[in-house]
Amino acid sequence: MVRIDALPAFQDNYIWLLQAPASRHLAVVDPGEAAPVLAWLAANPGWQLTDILITHHHADHIGGVETLRQATGARVLGPDDERIPAVDLRLRDGERIDVLGCTFRVLEVPGHTRSHIAYFHDAAQPWLFCGDTLFAAGCGRLFEGTPSQMHQSLRRLAELPEATLVYCTHEYTLSNLRFAQAVEPDNPAIARRLAEVSAWRAAGRSSLPSNLALERDTNPFLRTGETSIKEKMARRSGRASIDPDQVFAELRGWKDNF
Repeated sequence: MVRIDALPAFQDNYIWLLQAPASRHLAVVDPGEAAPVLAWLAANPGWQLTDILITHHHADHIGGVETLRQATGARVLGPDDERIPAVDLRLRDGERIDVLGCTFRVLEVPGHTRSHIAYFHDAAQPWLFCGDTLFAAGCGRLFEGTPSQMHQSLRRLAELPEATLVYCTHEYTLSNLRFAQAVEPDNPAIARRLAEVSAWRAAGRSSLPSNLALERDTNPFLRTGETSIKEKMARRSGRASIDPDQVFAELRGWKDNF
């Protein structure tokens, strides 16, 4: 059995810490800095970091990799991208890897960056480590990919089982929900979630992980097929109608300046 905890990093990042008590082995996802992981290891002697999983090359996701690798000898897994140093196993879409006795399927999800990947563990309780592609109630900015690529990546993730726990890497949920409410002011699921997350954040509680059932109900970037959203984005574009990728592009452009 694997336990998953969040180690806060920087202003709003999370480093996901996977713990296998039987072996006392650990894995981490997207360690943008090494200090939180090294502090955890120092406070919990007898544990060994065996694997470092990377979703994409941005510094706030890989900044701690080399220090952790040198300190622990952990294996580094990540996308096939020369901008990520010291990767021991470069991963492609559809590959399966074993981490802490759990099998993960690699999903290529470009858009935020050209080589972004996600890790999906399909079990009675599925997990998705999706970096900056899918956020709770939102999605990542388009730094290298196209709206069509990002839209397709999100549609792919949305097809995973609804019970899938979504472990993204930023605490953006509250601001994302404020945007979601502007997009769908009459959506009661968004209103409920906004009130709930507002209370959690006021109490210092994390809003993550999310789950795909909740995302399908409240994340506008997974709801581009809704008539109200299509019509609103068509009006914003000044056209009578727009195709699904254009709906997504208008929505993402609005969020960029919200």
